Amino acid sequence: MTTQAITAPERPHPALDLLRKASRHGLVLTGGSIVLLLGVLAAFGAALAPYDPLAMDFTARFAPPSLTHPFGTDDFGRDLFSRVLYGARVSVQVAFIAVGISGVVGVTLGVTAGYLSGWVDEVIMRLMDVIFAFPAVLLAITVMAILGRGVENAMIAIAIVYAPIFARVTRGAVISVRDREFVTAARALGQGHVRIMFMHVLPNALGPIIVQTSLSLAFAILAEAALSFFGLGTQPPDPSWGRMLSEGRGFLGQAPWMGIFPGLAIMVSVLGFNLLGDGLRDVLDPRWRGRS
Repeated sequence: MTTQAITAPERPHPALDLLRKASRHGLVLTGGSIVLLLGVLAAFGAALAPYDPLAMDFTARFAPPSLTHPFGTDDFGRDLFSRVLYGARVSVQVAFIAVGISGVVGVTLGVTAGYLSGWVDEVIMRLMDVIFAFPAVLLAITVMAILGRGVENAMIAIAIVYAPIFARVTRGAVISVRDREFVTAARALGQGHVRIMFMHVLPNALGPIIVQTSLSLAFAILAEAALSFFGLGTQPPDPSWGRMLSEGRGFLGQAPWMGIFPGLAIMVSVLGFNLLGDGLRDVLDPRWRGRS
């Protein structure tokens, strides 16, 4: 009579298990598909655009949507479909660079405040509270008034606005893990504060930061559109969704497509990032991850 050893079932790698859960989540799939499409349009919009977005044709002014011009034309006869495609690149570029800057600054400040606590925490978070005291768009406009108009300055303004959000989210996540056993063990081994913060604490606090990044990208697109709408961001004749909305508001009765299609582009893009962020929040929630 022979006996067979009973082995426990092999558990999948945490990253693969998380990817499997994400692939089953409807919000992640829907939002991720929209974000992926937006990225493709931003990367290959120049090749997909049927016309030069700056080319004027006064014989085709206010042409309604048709096979020749799918989104119609504006008051200068410029093809709106081509301008919307080029505007995707501007929105994505501004959003990712601005959120990247605010993420690096905010996460660094949040990790430092949450881990060191004490007077360091007080100084950093009171500074963040001062920035939080201003409405986001008003603060961005104020920064733009100081720095001047332009896409580059818009990125800086948006980064300043959203850095405190990353700092708060990161601080809360760090506080929840800074007294865990692996952190205590790292201290006992004599590792320095900087190494512990960024090699042990931060990797275990990335869940909320990833979700906040997705949500901040959505709001960054809105912020860029708002700044361009007020004439502070992208400058004419370069296409921008917010700028196109501003140009089309005076012709809503005559050519409503001038405002409809840029507005739809903003709405769908923001919706995609919000759906992706909500889905990631569910997937990264341990209670949801425990479901089969």
